Amino acid sequence: MIWLVLSITVSSFLYVIFKYFEVFKINTLHAIIINYIVACITGFVAYGSVPNFEQIINADWLYYALFLGALFIFIFNIMALTSQKNGLSVAAVAGKMSLVIPVIAGIWLYDESIGWMKIIGILLALISVYLTSVKTKDGIQLDKRLLIFPIILFLGSGIIDTTLKYAEKMHVPDGEEPLFSAMCFAMAFIIGIIILIYEASQKRLLTMRSIIGGIALGIPNYFSIYFIIKTLKNGMESSVVYPINHVGTVLFTSLLGIVIFKEKLIPKNYIGIVVAIVAIVMIAFAKA
Repeated sequence: MIWLVLSITVSSFLYVIFKYFEVFKINTLHAIIINYIVACITGFVAYGSVPNFEQIINADWLYYALFLGALFIFIFNIMALTSQKNGLSVAAVAGKMSLVIPVIAGIWLYDESIGWMKIIGILLALISVYLTSVKTKDGIQLDKRLLIFPIILFLGSGIIDTTLKYAEKMHVPDGEEPLFSAMCFAMAFIIGIIILIYEASQKRLLTMRSIIGGIALGIPNYFSIYFIIKTLKNGMESSVVYPINHVGTVLFTSLLGIVIFKEKLIPKNYIGIVVAIVAIVMIAFAKA
């Protein structure tokens, strides 16, 4: 459980860092790309050495790391588009409600336990994500013409979580979690270099401010993935891990927003926080 708590904590602080990007006028896209190489280096440090080329090429998990790395940066851009076209609340709900995909996969593929308490807990988790993310009294307004963006974000986020679980269970040996995580971020950075070249051609150059922002983001971002993998490695069911992780992150992020940024919550948000706590308790103590 300690790995799960650490993952929730680190993931929540990522949102705080993103908030400070706005304060210090940091180019988020540039900082994200730099964050990937920083996260990769952090993984090599955690592994204890830089692996040789042959070790990486022959690793069973290589293709999964490459796939996840490409998906990381693709889904980040979809998240940005969803936020711009549909609003932050839609992006938050679409990203976090994707927890249903790894939950279903865990029960179907790995015969994970299912019982009435877990089912109710997962349903409450979904409700809490919506209530906590909504920032207006009228709720979330969806433009049907732009529905493709939240749909892709929902599916992509769920595929990332499901692939992480499958790779961890079937292909990543104990002790190689740092290396696997590092290579996921390395792939994302390679694609990011292409984006940086394009940005430079449009006179949007990388700045020292973005580099510092990327460094600040990269270390906790690496550990957010590493801690999730460690949680799954320690035997917790993915149908328990992902709902608690997603809801816990939304909950803790909301609390950090109140404490650090003095954010104002509407009544729906407070109800969502209470529902989130109930959902976490029910899922954590569920018995089949």
